[in-house]
Amino acid sequence: MPTILGQNQYGKAENRVVKITRDGDTHHIKDLNVSVALSGDMDDVHYSGSNANVLPTDTTKNTVYAFAKEHGIESAEQFGIHLARHFVTSQEPIHRARIRIEEYAWERIEASEGNSRFIGADEVRHSFVRKGQEVRTTQITYDGSTWQVISGLKDLTVMNSTNSEFWGYVKDKYTTLQEAYDRILATQVAAQWRYGWSDDAERMPNWDRSYAQARKHMLAAFAETYSLSLQQTLYQMGARILNSRGEIDEIRFSLPNKHHFLVDLEPFGLKNDNEVYFAADRPYGLIEATVLRDGVEPQIPVDMTNL
Repeated sequence: MPTILGQNQYGKAENRVVKITRDGDTHHIKDLNVSVALSGDMDDVHYSGSNANVLPTDTTKNTVYAFAKEHGIESAEQFGIHLARHFVTSQEPIHRARIRIEEYAWERIEASEGNSRFIGADEVRHSFVRKGQEVRTTQITYDGSTWQVISGLKDLTVMNSTNSEFWGYVKDKYTTLQEAYDRILATQVAAQWRYGWSDDAERMPNWDRSYAQARKHMLAAFAETYSLSLQQTLYQMGARILNSRGEIDEIRFSLPNKHHFLVDLEPFGLKNDNEVYFAADRPYGLIEATVLRDGVEPQIPVDMTNL
């Protein structure tokens, strides 16, 4: 039976690059994990093994590090745009570049009182501690004319210790879950949002400010929603971002329900008045959905893992 080649891409994944910017004694850190995927006229390398159109993946790795020096890293999005534009415009066989970036945040360690600083240090502004577990993400795709920027975050763990209920659900002979009228609601947020910006002729968003504001509105909606379901909270988080940030058209969430179950303390003669919980890591409910502006066609893939 005849066969043909389907979708294909190649590149160098997970290039870890740390850029230090020295502003006198004050240093700034950008810590990225950059993955490059290229596609285009690559039939021959698959059919015959000819590498005539192949830019080595080692070269893509070197480009990442060279661009960190040549262009700096203003933001993950801007760095990805520089890389995607370079690969598509400098290599004729390459028609599409996708740059995925994870950014790891660091915060400055505040120095102690002056009499306890090490000799010669008036002010310490070069020491940092990794900030939580939240990871900022972005995916830049460029085909030579049109841009798609999908940014977001993952591993952002949040909890409401009250103002959450879950009742009135379908029950059958296998249902054992008791209705809850005051429960803990906790999740580890993974969110990707798509920007409306797609053309060089358009004004580019302020990527860092947009990220900070989207995160702020997401957390505010989580905290301020009296939740009857995690689905309801998810929708409110997405709607709040879209209503507050005009540059964002679509947002997709994947929210695992990090279940907290009340521990039965009656065998010990104790009453558990919504105080002591067992935190179960698995299995967990997984709630996923896309929220978008009315009239906007969804473009964020349902599963972005390997596309």
